[in-house]
Amino acid sequence: MGEFADDAADRLREALAERLPTHEWTTERYLGRTPVDVAGAGTPELFVELEWRRADPANNTVALFRHLADGDRGRVHVVQLFTGYYDLQSGGVSSKRANAEFVGERVATTLDRVEYTPLTLDVDPPKRGGERPDGWGTATERAADRIETHI
Repeated sequence: MGEFADDAADRLREALAERLPTHEWTTERYLGRTPVDVAGAGTPELFVELEWRRADPANNTVALFRHLADGDRGRVHVVQLFTGYYDLQSGGVSSKRANAEFVGERVATTLDRVEYTPLTLDVDPPKRGGERPDGWGTATERAADRIETHI
């Protein structure tokens, strides 16, 4: 991820720390050899994967759940947070997002202690070197509100 995505992950971590202070929040926490963008240690353990402009976000979903299936963890909630990059101009979402959600929802049904929630971060990230869109901080705060609601 680039500097803007890192800043968004930091802001999301701070917003989640305010809303869910019973968790210990970090960025770039490793689950096996897979880095997770924002993680909250607590009950349930929370993993937030920020899908910024990834070509195949289903890979992130698969990698996270593969590590969760192998581990001895308590309750876990995985949130996959998709930016506007995955929205279609004609409405709906791209097949990349739909595939990632399909994988996440299906795998979560096979693991008793794991929940999966796909959500939207209302930011259309610029290509490398582009200007940050207005309102990205507010959008990050709203995403933290939606995450809190689902936990």
